[in-house]
Amino acid sequence: MRILFWSAFTAFLIDQASKYLVVHMWELWRVREIDVLPPYLNFRYGENRGINFGLFGDGSDASRFILIGLALVICAGVLFWIGRGKFGVKERVSAGLLIGGALANVVDRLVYGYVLDFLNNSLPGWNNPFVYNIADVFIFAGAIGLILFADDGRKTGKKNAKTTAKKPK
Repeated sequence: MRILFWSAFTAFLIDQASKYLVVHMWELWRVREIDVLPPYLNFRYGENRGINFGLFGDGSDASRFILIGLALVICAGVLFWIGRGKFGVKERVSAGLLIGGALANVVDRLVYGYVLDFLNNSLPGWNNPFVYNIADVFIFAGAIGLILFADDGRKTGKKNAKTTAKKPK
């Protein structure tokens, strides 16, 4: 579980440091946009009061705390699942990335009342209106990693039949 903790802690710190640097130190909150490698990478200030793409973001305190609670329940569920299974390093790192990213966004909701977003990717001739943050990248990468790598040994079928069949003498 140590690798899960350290990957979660690292993801959390990277996200919070990036938000502090870009939003506060570079004053993105004031200037609203910084072109880094236009149009491919831009910093655009965003306050996400919902989930992905601002869905369910009516801005009320009730929805804010429901989203915080949901994130904490998902983190606890992933932690419980990983703790009970026989998972390797890839699965534990993936779970840590998901948990660290989710907790970073929870801290944003507690401190600011919304999630700070600042990353924007567009293409020539196409201006993407959506923004996200590094925690979102960690959440997505962690979820994909769990989907691709997680095998807790409970699957049935040919794979288990081969490993549990007795060898002839």
